Amino acid sequence: MLGVRRHGEGNAIVELLTRQRGRHLGMVRGGGSRRLAPVLQPGNSVSATWRARLDEHMGNYALEASVVRAGLLMEAPHAAFGFTHMAQLLHLLPERDPHEELFVTLGAILDAFGEADSAGMLVARFELAMLSELGFGLELETCAATGRRDDLIYVSPKSGRAVCREAGAPYKDRLFPLPPFLRTGAPPAMDDVESALAITGHFLLVRALEPRGLGFSEARAAFIASWRRSADHQRL
Repeated sequence: MLGVRRHGEGNAIVELLTRQRGRHLGMVRGGGSRRLAPVLQPGNSVSATWRARLDEHMGNYALEASVVRAGLLMEAPHAAFGFTHMAQLLHLLPERDPHEELFVTLGAILDAFGEADSAGMLVARFELAMLSELGFGLELETCAATGRRDDLIYVSPKSGRAVCREAGAPYKDRLFPLPPFLRTGAPPAMDDVESALAITGHFLLVRALEPRGLGFSEARAAFIASWRRSADHQRL
């Protein structure tokens, strides 16, 4: 569940990320009641039945909670800010446009979001997946200059392609360092996660947000600051 807002006296409009219909709105009758309050919380997974007279109508939802995560998101500030940021990025996708990989990715991230050590890596991976789903995927498997597949340690801020050590050496001050975990899945160091977030943040801004006259919400910066504090605390 991405978001909930009150509608009229006692109803609610709910936004879901669904497996087959992507980002999808619907009304929940009586959604403002205390009985449904624990179910209608952002971050929860639900079993949903949607009904409408015509496909283009908003329609009505009948919802049952399948995974309740609201408590986790409220207890861990990095998780709350991170979820808000990811939910806002999903608004870049057209409504009712299916993105099954993102659906699966988001659920897996939320299930693991309580661990601060891994939260930064998970958001970086989500942002990388968002770039791909938006048609701006990065090419990190071969060197942009030589075609080599080994010793890739940089990313070009213009092309979004990897660059090998030899080709990138004369321009290294103008290139992003490429964190190995973005290619190999190896456990990252905190500096690697910072580098990954710098890369994904740059390309989301210049390729997806700024052309729409948008920027990042405050939730992304708040997530990064909270994640750093939580990760540092866990290491003490």
